Formats: sequence, C-alpha cells, structure tokens
Amino acid sequence: MIKRIFVSVVLVGMFTGLDQWSKYLVEIWLPYQVPVDFVPFIALFRTYNDGVAFSMLSGFGAGGLIAIGLVVLGIVAWMWMSLEHNRVLAHLGFALICAGAVGNLIDRSTLGYVIDFILFHTDNWSFAVFNVADIYISTGVGAILLDEFLAWKNQKNSPPKENGTHP
Repeated sequence: MIKRIFVSVVLVGMFTGLDQWSKYLVEIWLPYQVPVDFVPFIALFRTYNDGVAFSMLSGFGAGGLIAIGLVVLGIVAWMWMSLEHNRVLAHLGFALICAGAVGNLIDRSTLGYVIDFILFHTDNWSFAVFNVADIYISTGVGAILLDEFLAWKNQKNSPPKENGTHP
C-alpha cells in the first residue's frame, strides 16, 4: 500500500510539474490575449480564467472555487485509492485527473485565476481556451471510462462461476 501511494504521489507530482512548467513558459513568452497560430486549428492564446470550465462559476471567487476543488480532489483521491491494484489504465486516469486538479488549484490559490493558453479553432468557430491540466483531466476521464469498458467486457467474456454468475 505504501509503495502504491508513493508511486501515485510521484506520478501526480510529475504531471503537475509539467503543467506548471508549461504555464510558466506561457507567462514569460506569450503575449496576453494575442493569438499565435501553432497549426491551422490550434493557436496559443494566453488568457486568465477566474471560473471553471467555460468560465462557469466565476462568481464564486477564488476562495469558493478552491474549496470546491479541494472537495472534488478528495473524492477523486478516495475513489482512486479504493480501486483494485490491477486496473492500471484507471490508475493512470486518476493520476491525470488529480494532477490536473492540483495544477489548476495551484494557479487559483497563488494567482486567483487559472492560466489558459490552448485555443482550438477554425476560421469561423472557436472552442474554449484551455491548458495542460485540463487536457490531463479530460484524458484521465477517458482512461477511466475505457478501463471500465474493458473490465466489463472481460467480465462478460469470462466463464461463469459454479453458481452460474460471472466473477
């Protein structure tokens, strides 16, 4: 159990460090709210978000959003630690979600807002601006969902036990 917690903390720390490093580089090199085309559909665009996804809940203020973030992080960490050891993809997903949450919590608690800088767009449409932590959270959810699907499929395809039920 201690080894599992150590590995989890190291993973979250590494991912969080990468998120914070990307935001540091954006802060020192990218002009504020000036799009810099990266590829035809992605631009780098530094902006600040005082809400959560799509600037929702911006009226809660930094303190309220920090409190909500800590509660959600606690629930996610509890779910993660309750997971069976052999669910590697789900463990990676939970590590990504926690790292994304911690990265955005660091921003919010030190700056009062989250640094966003990746803009997905076309010529006549644009998506919300997001950051590496947001990518971690979305990817983590996808990994957990995929892990759940694979576990369900494996259980469905396994031979029934003596009492006729699946394991």
